Amino acid sequence: MPHPIRLIARLDIKGPNLVKGIHLEGLRVLGRPEEFAEYYYKQGIDELFYMDVVASLYERNSLSHMIADLAKKIFIPLTVGGGIRSLEDIHTALRSGADKVCINTAAIKNPDLIKQAVKKFGSSTIVVAIEAIRQPEGHHLAYIDNGREFTGVEVISWARTLSMLGVGELIITSVDHEGTGLGFDINLLKSITDVTEVPIIAHGGAGKANDLIDLFTQSTVSAAAIASILHYHYLTEARTKLASPEESKEGNYTFLRGSASNSKINPCDPATIKTKLIDAGVFCRV
Repeated sequence: MPHPIRLIARLDIKGPNLVKGIHLEGLRVLGRPEEFAEYYYKQGIDELFYMDVVASLYERNSLSHMIADLAKKIFIPLTVGGGIRSLEDIHTALRSGADKVCINTAAIKNPDLIKQAVKKFGSSTIVVAIEAIRQPEGHHLAYIDNGREFTGVEVISWARTLSMLGVGELIITSVDHEGTGLGFDINLLKSITDVTEVPIIAHGGAGKANDLIDLFTQSTVSAAAIASILHYHYLTEARTKLASPEESKEGNYTFLRGSASNSKINPCDPATIKTKLIDAGVFCRV
């Protein structure tokens, strides 16, 4: 029997705030991440993925306390990424309550860390992120530091290398599509699933439920990490909360409300997305 696909809510964290951008840039504050995470959990999301988006800048992951608090309230797999550079960093994240860690920069700079981590913690614990940017010639190169730093590493060969190192999953971010609502880069994802049997998580581009139907019916990826489509829906649901005097001090909510309706994002909650997937013949957990 085939495995059900997974829907993963991705929450990009900067300091105490949930943020969201386009092409991993232009980050805007959305609110308190724990509120979004608890809502997605109640709505039937399969996993949560917390990414510290400034961890590479400060060379540390600062989510330990946030993860420890969250792990007391939600009981689904939780992945933590950003600034994971050593076996000790992995141990700290797991001790805080994470089930898996996601590594990007350190994997490219020191592939032997992945080999050591898989041996020490098990492959199911180790996820590697690949931030892919399409080049003028048509191929994709891997970037680090939230898509800001060029590495020159070719994405397909890097995915093949990581599979040989024993990673449990790969999360593939199309930086070109991320935050745009234009749909997933299915051709890129197919080119990676063709060279590895490691489960692939697609990230970047989901703007409506049909984009997820296209993803799972046209490719063999195992999961999708989604953000904008969920976050903007929750912002609508929580509008009365956000209008309170305390929240209105943030100043960014007015921008978000105005821009969301004019974007290519058609907000939707996890439960509705799963219903649409099931109607389309996609096997997922209810």
